[in-house]
Amino acid sequence: MKFSVIIPARYASSRFPGKPLADIGGKPMVVRVAERAARSGATEILIATDDRRIVDAVSRHGFQAFMTRRSHLTGTDRIAEVAAKRRYGAGHIVVNVQGDEPLIAPASIRQVAAELARDRTAAIATLCHPISKARDLANPNVVKVALDRSGHALYFSRAPIPWARDAFARGVSRIPAGLPAYRHIGLYAYRAGFLRAFTRLQPAAIERYEALEQLRALAHGYRIRCLVARSTPHPGVDTPADLRRLLRRLK
Repeated sequence: MKFSVIIPARYASSRFPGKPLADIGGKPMVVRVAERAARSGATEILIATDDRRIVDAVSRHGFQAFMTRRSHLTGTDRIAEVAAKRRYGAGHIVVNVQGDEPLIAPASIRQVAAELARDRTAAIATLCHPISKARDLANPNVVKVALDRSGHALYFSRAPIPWARDAFARGVSRIPAGLPAYRHIGLYAYRAGFLRAFTRLQPAAIERYEALEQLRALAHGYRIRCLVARSTPHPGVDTPADLRRLLRRLK
C-alpha cells in the first residue's frame, strides 16, 4: 500500500500564533510531527504551509514543504492544493496529519490509510475512540461522532451525541452503560480524487455552525469510514498551556 502524508501547518493561530515552530526538545513541533509520520510507512512526507519561516525550518531538518495560499478556509483545502501540485492519480491515498500532534502514533497513520484502501465505498477514513467521561461528552471542544452499524459516520457534532434522553434529563453527569458515544480523532485519509472534488463543494450550513469541515463531505453524500481505536490518543497542542503540559510530560 502506497500513501502520502501531508501536514497542514498554518503560522497564524488565534490561540497560539507560530505554533508549528514551537520548540520541543530542540526541534520545531511540525518537525516532530513529520518525524512521527515518517515512521508510518508513508512513501513521502510533505508540509503544506502559508509561511516562509515554516518552509525554512522544515527544510533544515530534511523535510519538504510547499507554500500554499493564505486564503484557504480549512486544512483540507490546503492539502488539496498540494495534492494538485503533486498530480496524484485519483486513487492515490493522502493522509492528513495535523501539525499540532507531536505524539501521534505512526501506527494510527498507517491504519487510516489501510482502512480507506479496504473500504471502496468511503471517500474518507478517520479514527474515533469510546468516550468514558461525562465531562468529555459535554465538552464542545471534544468532537463527537455517531456511527451506523457498518462503522460509517452518521454525524459529527460538538454537542453530546447520542443524547440519552432519560439519563441526561437532569444534565450530563454520567454516561449510561452501553451508550455508543465516540470521540472523533482528527486524523483523515482521503483519495486524491475526492480532494479535487472537495474544493468545489459548497460549504454546508451544518459545517459553518458546528465549525467542522468534515460535515461538508457528509452533507454532499460522501461516506466517512470511522475506525474505532483501541486506546486513547495523546492530546494535541492547541494552546501555550497545552505545550507546557506536554513538555512536563516529556521530561
